[in-house]
Amino acid sequence: MRSIAENAQLALLLEVTATPKPGNVDRTREYPDLRFEHFMAGAVGASEGLQQVEAGDPIGASFERAIEGMADQRGGNTQFGALLLLTPLVRAASGGEAASENGELTPERAARVTEATTVADAAAFYRAFEHVDVAVDDPPANMEALDVRRGADAVPAIEERELTLYDVFERSADRDGVAREWVSGFPRSFSAADRIAALDGPVPDRAARVFLELLADEPDTFVVTNHGEATAREVSADARAALDGGLDPDALADDLVERGVNPGTTADIVAAGLFVALERGLVV
Repeated sequence: MRSIAENAQLALLLEVTATPKPGNVDRTREYPDLRFEHFMAGAVGASEGLQQVEAGDPIGASFERAIEGMADQRGGNTQFGALLLLTPLVRAASGGEAASENGELTPERAARVTEATTVADAAAFYRAFEHVDVAVDDPPANMEALDVRRGADAVPAIEERELTLYDVFERSADRDGVAREWVSGFPRSFSAADRIAALDGPVPDRAARVFLELLADEPDTFVVTNHGEATAREVSADARAALDGGLDPDALADDLVERGVNPGTTADIVAAGLFVALERGLVV
């Protein structure tokens, strides 16, 4: 029987094997400097951090360790956002903040985990940016000192303002889809899990379908960061067309990879959804 941490790793692997996921690396499409093998290595490298959070270690330190291990490959950032979602979900699945708690993984339990994060968790999150380059949006004018791209240099400002990791994400939830999941009980992650469980066929095929559904439903914030709001809305419209049969999903996937348009936040949420589904009994 797989451990909770192993289910998280399996979720990462299932996500990258799903195809087509327009704009994202999968088993048939790659970028010149970001390949399928890098995602496989990233999932393996994250194991120690995932095991730590399952065992009850702090969220922030466990996440930083997972990122340090993930980054031990030549592709760079493969699963930063996915691990940011998976780390609290693994803790919630292992009993949340109460060691005696057991039962089904729920949004309420996941919310209790994120709400209980600390200033030390926030500091470790910032230090994780020392291990890998991550594309992020510019901070608001009054938050330059908290720019995550400063990495460990921003920790004194975090500590001075006594910001928990939940507080940090609350400040960016309006423009970052992963942060929004963190402060709202992971609604899209749990919805994706329900949808994956309800579909038939091989799990990677279900994940690819859910990826398109999520992308059609909401513009990807990673695309917004890198290419602007108009492109993100265009990609969502194309995903709807692919679902409706008006556009070949494989053609869309080829086009987005060629243009370098990567809906990475949507892929992160699919990985989280796969984990929740596995924890709730999805059989592979």
